[in-house]
Amino acid sequence: MADGAKRLRGLQEKEKKVDWRKWKQEKKEEKKKWKEIKLLKKLEKKRMQEVMEKQKEEEEKAKEDKGRHYTVSVALPGSILNNAQSPELRTYLAGQIARACAIFCVDEIVVFDEQGEDSKYLRKSFFPKHQDLQFAGLLNPLDSPHHVRIDEESEYREGVVLARPTKPGKGSFVNCGMRKEVQIDRQLESGLRVTVQLDKQQNPDSKTQKGTVVSSNHPRTVSGLYWGYNVRLASCLSAVFSECPFKEGYDLSIGTSERGTCVDQATLPSFSHILIVFGGLQGLEAGVDGDPNLESTDPSVLFDLYLNTCPSQGSRTIRTEEAVLISLSALRPCIDKAMKKAHGS
Repeated sequence: MADGAKRLRGLQEKEKKVDWRKWKQEKKEEKKKWKEIKLLKKLEKKRMQEVMEKQKEEEEKAKEDKGRHYTVSVALPGSILNNAQSPELRTYLAGQIARACAIFCVDEIVVFDEQGEDSKYLRKSFFPKHQDLQFAGLLNPLDSPHHVRIDEESEYREGVVLARPTKPGKGSFVNCGMRKEVQIDRQLESGLRVTVQLDKQQNPDSKTQKGTVVSSNHPRTVSGLYWGYNVRLASCLSAVFSECPFKEGYDLSIGTSERGTCVDQATLPSFSHILIVFGGLQGLEAGVDGDPNLESTDPSVLFDLYLNTCPSQGSRTIRTEEAVLISLSALRPCIDKAMKKAHGS
């Protein structure tokens, strides 16, 4: 009996010993699995971060792609106003050209005579009453996107900095043609014209709105909005090219003439800054002849393309204000095609 009990205790002890080893092995395997799970979670977290970063990059790229990174410039001689027989008609003619350029999203107008481009609430500050502007009321409004109505929602607005005191460290106040003034992110001299990007989140209970001053090109290059045109004066035809405001110059220039190649056969290369030049009453030849800086008498050699934008015309002459509308309409599909090709779409 004593030997049997002793043997039984020995077996139980042995079993206990085996169970302990097994338990340790199981714990070891569990720890290994836990490490593997932890590693997998870490890898999954890293993968998700990479996916989110990639998605963010794509969103930023898509946001950037909304912008328009090319410009369209139009040049025409101020002598076209000489064809108008009264100040009223001269004003209306200038307005026709301004309207045509706004409709076709022209970014720059180069003329010998300055044209009017403003919003009503900016007019008193930037365009005081002058004899040349006495018939401006006859003009049809440009109604372009940067002429924002008082209650119209818009991410951007044009404004004039006010001579209003501000607290230290706070930005200036700007009249942006809204019911509330806008406080910008910096102090600026009163009377300056600025482009303001309004904050997305506004406090409805605040007496003012918040905004950031941005470049006047920002609405076009970032958001793809047409934001009006700049007017530049040039003393002669060659100065249109030599005084170009773009660092790299115009990389595509087009002269318009009834002696040019038919526009239907034209294919435009990709470009960053296109310039379209119109002649006056005597055509581009008069501009070349009267330019002391040009040796050639043939205007076609000045341009990359020399195009007839209205082939088989039914009238002996096409007035410049008509030519602007006709040419921009004819060239728009060519411009769109060149840009799509440049972006691989």
